[in-house]
Amino acid sequence: MIELQNAGYSYGHGSLLSELSLALPSGSFHFLVGPSGAGKTTLLKLCYGDLKPTSGAVMLDGRDTRGMGRDGLAQMRRRIGVVHQDCQFIDHLTIRENVALPLMVSGRDLAAEAGNLDQLLGWVGLAPRAAARPPELSGGERQRAALARAIIMDPEVIIADEPTGNIDWEMSQRLLSLLAELNRLGKTVLVATHDLALIRAAKAQVSARVLRLAGGVLQAGAEL
Repeated sequence: MIELQNAGYSYGHGSLLSELSLALPSGSFHFLVGPSGAGKTTLLKLCYGDLKPTSGAVMLDGRDTRGMGRDGLAQMRRRIGVVHQDCQFIDHLTIRENVALPLMVSGRDLAAEAGNLDQLLGWVGLAPRAAARPPELSGGERQRAALARAIIMDPEVIIADEPTGNIDWEMSQRLLSLLAELNRLGKTVLVATHDLALIRAAKAQVSARVLRLAGGVLQAGAEL
């Protein structure tokens, strides 16, 4: 569904990314690694259409993002779940209401989706915290809530930007297990991380490939 064809991106003061070529096959699992400032977040934004390349092309389901308008991109993004690094929530809403926001925005019947929503909260281990507000959650709980919100629309692709950056090892392992289970269900998963221990731990759970971004160039690494 996602393919980069010699894609590059410049902020106007030189090229940050250049000539990136990448295809994410359906059902694949990839880790994206690289030093701070290498452009990992920018690359992820290209992959889900939040940024458009300044050179080359990014294809989403065969369509060039440069030729897609706002509505077309919005429709496409519903097929891509994104777990952002900063996990922003609406603090006056409960966790259940925050997770359900994509359903409301898309005009879905919340009453009809209630069973699926409760099942998802149980799957990520947040059923007992469904009525809590975001400020009451731990870092690990916030990340699992962010994952639940990202997949409530049953996307084909899950993109996570440093999802374990601010949580402890036990919670990192739990989140990895959830991502691995989604992959076993056929979802394509792309995770940006600086946590090499997490990548090593993934070897027992998923068949993944490591992509290394450095100097604006993407290199395919070994398969786990």
